[in-house]
Amino acid sequence: MEWVWTLIPALLLLQIACPRLVLLYLIDERADCNWRIKTVGHQWYWSYEYNDIIAGHQFPFEFDSYIVPQNELSENSFRLLDVDNRTTLPLHVKIRVLITSADVLHSWTVPSLGVKADAVPGRLNEVNFIADRPGLFFGQCSEICGANHSFIPIVVEIVNVETFYAYILSFIEND
Repeated sequence: MEWVWTLIPALLLLQIACPRLVLLYLIDERADCNWRIKTVGHQWYWSYEYNDIIAGHQFPFEFDSYIVPQNELSENSFRLLDVDNRTTLPLHVKIRVLITSADVLHSWTVPSLGVKADAVPGRLNEVNFIADRPGLFFGQCSEICGANHSFIPIVVEIVNVETFYAYILSFIEND
């Protein structure tokens, strides 16, 4: 009798759980993105790597994004939020951001885009989003990763697709 009232609920739970676990895995794994960018957290900056192909040119191209020192700020920039190299991404395009860290735990967070993912050394996390309006979107490292963790800003600039391709091609021409 004990075997019966143990096995029947266990089989029912397995019958419910297995399809749900497969569905959760499929929801998390999206292969239909149009643009990928890899983000690596460092102390005290972020580095970015564009990983796609445009017009017959093979990427990646990489750049680092450091905070702009207070004595170098222009009049229309934000103190402790602006960076020297902004991450530029296209409007109305499915974006996948692959996030990792080179040293300690970080967190790549841009609240107005609704994205946040931990950057863990040795692990690759991903965030998918579609930007529905152009502009500048500011974020910061939201993990306490050291004494200056609040000085690791993130700036994502969302532009229309034509401007984005002109931005990318300008890097290709400079190489």
